Amino acid sequence: MLAGQHLIVGGLRLNVAQAGDGPVVLLLHGFPDSLQLWRPVAPRLVAAGYRVIAVDQRGFGESDAPPGRHHYVIDRLVEDMAALLRALDVAEPVHVVGHDWGAVVTWCLAMTRPQLLRSAVAISVGHPREYALAGLEQKRKGLYTLGWQFTGLAERWLAARDWARLRHWLRQHPDPESCLQDLARPGRLTAGLNWYRANLGAVLTRSWPTCRVPMLGLWGSKDHCLAEDQMARSSRRMAAPWAYERVDGAGHWLPLERPDRVADLAIDWFRRS
Repeated sequence: MLAGQHLIVGGLRLNVAQAGDGPVVLLLHGFPDSLQLWRPVAPRLVAAGYRVIAVDQRGFGESDAPPGRHHYVIDRLVEDMAALLRALDVAEPVHVVGHDWGAVVTWCLAMTRPQLLRSAVAISVGHPREYALAGLEQKRKGLYTLGWQFTGLAERWLAARDWARLRHWLRQHPDPESCLQDLARPGRLTAGLNWYRANLGAVLTRSWPTCRVPMLGLWGSKDHCLAEDQMARSSRRMAAPWAYERVDGAGHWLPLERPDRVADLAIDWFRRS
């Protein structure tokens, strides 16, 4: 599952890993991860009879990281995944599981390309409008996203003193050193931050259609980046089945912290959808 292959998709080189046979499950990581985020989850999905496709999204892992924030606008990120499924000759609707920014792409895929999805699981991040409308706890937890808007200054601030501030932000991550090693490559920290710079305002203020894809939301009670209300209230944006599971005692990186729980809940959701 960990060994990927490079595919040219829409002129972009994406690193993709596949395993298993059966209905397709597309796995989407967020910042600052790669497809390795799914290392503990993917084998459980394969054992349950699914074909798993994990991808390094643009700017991360072994995929290309084009310079310029315009390369990271949400519509490009959504089209990357639609084009990837076409390149892999996936004709039937798929299940999608996304974490962090991968959850944002999952929501946007579900709302703008519903014909491509059978069901979806959003981990940590709820509907974009519910994130925007969430209460003071979310505003406090999300202040870092404003600081990361300042090109150059944010990079220097995060990397200073052997990445001390980013290490603090990654304090719940089970393997922060792998993330820092990836981000230390030329241009990679800026590429990751460009997801925030290209999308923070546009995604949160956009008038999104009602979600017509069955959606399961997962949130860890100790998540230091996201508050519960932005996930729980996502039910208001649904015109399809919705379920919400709070994972008590877990932080932001549920696929690494609680892979069994994530896999079990996802498999149950797939079978119900």
